Amino acid sequence: MSDDVLLKISNIDVFHGTFQALWNVSVDIRQGEMLALIGANTSGKTTLLDTVSGLLHPAKGSIEFGGRDIGQLDPYQIVELGITQVPEGRRIFPDMSVQDNLVIGSYSKSARSKKSENIKKVYEHFPKLQERRKQIAKTLSGGEQQMLAIGRGLMADPKLMLIDEMSLGLAPIVIDELFRALKRIKERGITILFVEQNVRRTLQEADRAYILETGRVALSGDAAQLCEEDQVKKAYFGVDVCGG
Repeated sequence: MSDDVLLKISNIDVFHGTFQALWNVSVDIRQGEMLALIGANTSGKTTLLDTVSGLLHPAKGSIEFGGRDIGQLDPYQIVELGITQVPEGRRIFPDMSVQDNLVIGSYSKSARSKKSENIKKVYEHFPKLQERRKQIAKTLSGGEQQMLAIGRGLMADPKLMLIDEMSLGLAPIVIDELFRALKRIKERGITILFVEQNVRRTLQEADRAYILETGRVALSGDAAQLCEEDQVKKAYFGVDVCGG
């Protein structure tokens, strides 16, 4: 594995029961970058995140994180190694306070000793959460709940964050705030792999991207280069996806 490759996914096949969701997929994620997965619904994006997280296991191929094969590990073992997932739909604990939701994120052995330090960092990234730390989570706005979900992921003290459909159903001004937070998280040295439906915004924010089609990698490259690909323009409504 190259020194700057943090996560290396090599030729994996993944099944949901008897249905094959991923076919011979290979993805490299470099240390410190923001990498995007783009594709239509059912293209395999969430399946790929779930496989990295240990919720699914590849039937073929390998997944290496920091040079270690993690393809058959359980989710709690993968969290201990430094990978955390922020799932689609937020999945916060609705009847618990903001602070208690965050504390639960530090359950792994490696994160417990850094709980106070990490909660301070979460509040630096998301001051609104500090203002509402005693508030019951289900009373937060949708954007604040998404901030809480990301903050809970940060409490696990990750090296790699997997973020699924962060902007779904949120107003543009809230999405702007969340992407600014991701940039600050990246500046801390945390690598980010994210799934996003908004292709234009994704290619503006990401360093690189992989495009999945029906469970296969169709294209990959620097985000700016993908903006110029005719295949990308035609696939996404025949418009310049990166233009104004």
